[in-house]
Amino acid sequence: MKDKLALAQGWMRKGDSDLADARRTVGSDGPYDTACFHAQQAAEKYLKALIALHGRPIPRTHDLEELERSCQEIKPLPELGQLDLSELTGYAVELRYDAEFWPARETASEAVAVAEQVRAIVLTLLPAAARP
Repeated sequence: MKDKLALAQGWMRKGDSDLADARRTVGSDGPYDTACFHAQQAAEKYLKALIALHGRPIPRTHDLEELERSCQEIKPLPELGQLDLSELTGYAVELRYDAEFWPARETASEAVAVAEQVRAIVLTLLPAAARP
């Protein structure tokens, strides 16, 4: 079994992979629904990295607000609490089955920006050994 640092680093690396896909898609001609999906996935994995680092069980959920609450129990993070994660949460599952959801580049860019903010917040709390 991996130690907490290795698990946190693994979650961060997977999050960075999703964020890279989201950024590539936003920089293209779309479609942008996948950028929204990958932005949500990135934010989810960054939050799970913080949870893993503290040796807590990783909740099996895509709900970013639930994950944020788990992180807040570990350490109060006012910056994280100021982000609106509710919209990103819907991009995990709902958009994949909503044939009417075709977001504009601006919507995808906003989703990527939130994921980048989550990453920046989590990075400040990780020791160098857990950073990708």
